[in-house]
Amino acid sequence: MFGGKLIRFLVLISLLVQVTWAQKGGQPVVGGGGGGGQQMAPLPKPQALMKKWPTLSGYPPLVIARGGFTGLFPESCPTAIDMALSSAATDLALLCNLQLTKDNVGLCVTSINLENTTNIGDSFPNASKTYKINGEDVKGYFAMDYPFKALRDKVTIVQNILSRTDAFDNTSPLSTVEEVLQARPPLFWLNVQYDSFYDEHKLSMSDYIENTIGFQSIQYLSCTEIGFLKKMAKKVTNDTRLVLTFLGPDAIEPTEKKKYSDILKDLKAVRTFASGILVPKEYIWPLNANGYLAQPTTLVADAHKFDLEVFAAAFANDIPGSYNYSYDPTAEYLQFISDPNNTVDGFVTDFSQTAANAIGCLAGNDTDKKVKALIITHNGASGTYPGCTDLAYEQAVKDGADIIDCSVQMSKDGVAFCLDSPDLTRDTTAMSTFLTRAVSIPEIQKEKGIFSFDLTWTEIQSLKPKMFSPFLQHSGLERNPEAKNKGKLISLGDFLGFAKTKPVGVLISIENARYLASKKHLDVVDAVTKTLKNASLEKKQVMIQSDDSAVLSKFKGESGYKRLFRFEEISGVSKQAAEEIKKYADGAVLSRRSLIDIDLDYTTKQTNAVKELHDCNVSVYVYVMRNEFVHIPLDYYADPTIEIATYVIDVEVDGIITEFPKTASRYLRSACSDIHAEYCILASQPGGLLKILPKSLPTTAFPSSPPLEIKDIVDPPLPPVGAVPVLDSKPPPQGPPGAQAPSPSSGMAVAANFGFSLAAFLALGLLSMGH
Repeated sequence: MFGGKLIRFLVLISLLVQVTWAQKGGQPVVGGGGGGGQQMAPLPKPQALMKKWPTLSGYPPLVIARGGFTGLFPESCPTAIDMALSSAATDLALLCNLQLTKDNVGLCVTSINLENTTNIGDSFPNASKTYKINGEDVKGYFAMDYPFKALRDKVTIVQNILSRTDAFDNTSPLSTVEEVLQARPPLFWLNVQYDSFYDEHKLSMSDYIENTIGFQSIQYLSCTEIGFLKKMAKKVTNDTRLVLTFLGPDAIEPTEKKKYSDILKDLKAVRTFASGILVPKEYIWPLNANGYLAQPTTLVADAHKFDLEVFAAAFANDIPGSYNYSYDPTAEYLQFISDPNNTVDGFVTDFSQTAANAIGCLAGNDTDKKVKALIITHNGASGTYPGCTDLAYEQAVKDGADIIDCSVQMSKDGVAFCLDSPDLTRDTTAMSTFLTRAVSIPEIQKEKGIFSFDLTWTEIQSLKPKMFSPFLQHSGLERNPEAKNKGKLISLGDFLGFAKTKPVGVLISIENARYLASKKHLDVVDAVTKTLKNASLEKKQVMIQSDDSAVLSKFKGESGYKRLFRFEEISGVSKQAAEEIKKYADGAVLSRRSLIDIDLDYTTKQTNAVKELHDCNVSVYVYVMRNEFVHIPLDYYADPTIEIATYVIDVEVDGIITEFPKTASRYLRSACSDIHAEYCILASQPGGLLKILPKSLPTTAFPSSPPLEIKDIVDPPLPPVGAVPVLDSKPPPQGPPGAQAPSPSSGMAVAANFGFSLAAFLALGLLSMGH
């Protein structure tokens, strides 16, 4: 039995449950060992899952939780198991990878080398051994060398993926099969590993299963070895399904000495001893050399012809798959169930909740559904294409954005155009062409930069855009490399012309107006005002965003414009500050941390910002949402959809500002975003994970930001704009999106002796990671 400390974990885990369903789903068990086809009675299911699925059984794909919720907790510990069972949309199968101790006790742990998943090296120093397993020498610690009591007394489990949090390491002992079964999972999946190896060392997997566990407790029994399955086919009843687990294509199956890729060619033979196959997901959707999806194989359809179910393995939200998924794990699950001819029968996953949401909630949603929270882009669909390019805006419209945005910058000759920053080095190829133009402007940023107001529009148009991957340097997460220089920068006029023809509103962001007026003699407010009037957007929603109250005051009399006041990170809003904001703006744009405090990758508490602002009739918009799991607090399980749900349902923001509008649209236009629906995706209470952290861990990394006060709101009037300097040539005409940009002139060569550090520019990619 689990200790008292672990029972307390089980009680506290209820704080983490994020998905509430009106009723519990069911997954039938179809067929039997040795190829039988008898069907067991299905369990009850929610009405929304009653549709006929293109799986072999006709029921929803099965969610198979590897050791419980191992995306966050160590494998098969009580918290991992309870979390998986509590958060499933349908009944799920709990998967246990079987290892045996010296005294024939079954353990649920994936790796045969316990050094990968426990602290055994600390408990038994210098006691590692080397064994030949499947033809290779493996050095480590093995369960079969220790009696169970020695392991239970001295060994605790840890995360077996180093990139995951170690906060819950060493809080639980290794779990036995019997202990896992005491959690009463709806379905139990036992995966046998290394049967031949154990048999060589006088330990029998088959005897342990038959005599200690019993087949009646096992609904799915899988193994990598054909010999084991053939032996089991003679013993199991139709209540236990046999599944052949495939390793890599070139790996050799131990008993028949064939490559798994060759075994796959004779599915008819597999059907004689198994009812299903469990394969790495790349067997179904392979990747090309560049990390993008290749054409799917016909494996699922071929297997279904022989009455073989197909289960796909190795799904995890925090292990990036294809670039096609844009770091959205839901997109990967949907890829495997959206094609009726290629729908898998189940997923083995470390994040069972995301899989369950994809199956029961987000598959086949209604993209025309109107939602309460607006989907506003940040530089267009900048997670897919370089930000503020024609392609990023076109993609944003396709992806379901309600509002597309343009952060207005000014060229030297007075052309207003869209780009995230006046510094061209991050989002364009300016550094390779205009390195000698780099200057230091402390009023704008600490680092040197190549600024748009020092280049003409012709020079700017000669540049290629550049994809910004905010987590590339410290996490290696690159965005859509095939599109890293695609698209073209467009003027504000062209941006508005594009938006006018699409079913979207616009957000125009104005920053640095004071500097431009006083130092560069450029009136960005006047440029925006005139361009908006020329565009005639009377029937469009127009938002003006700025961090300067004086800029917003310039638009006070403009009918139909909604003014948004953007603030840096704060810890709350006083009532007086909210009332003051209302004098200048209709809405406030606040960072994620300003609405839910985040510390050490955990949420701590919700601030009062939304309540105070809503009480003053000020809308609230949260920025900036990104899909990359390193950007998402651990409370949301590396799932951007969970984070969006938190801010929309729990925090009740009026809109989200995102670089991945497709992820937001998929959720917000689904039935799961309606809390009054049969079921919906909900979020955990802020601070839920912190409450179960071991006391020895620190809980504070940075001091909280100060609350917003009146002094932070009111800015002095804008300075007058001086005379515009005379240029050698007139500004070029602003062509339509897609027009050919002029080639760089020979005078734009890089000066070889320019002496500022390239490393300073490389560091620019980290600037926006705090929001």
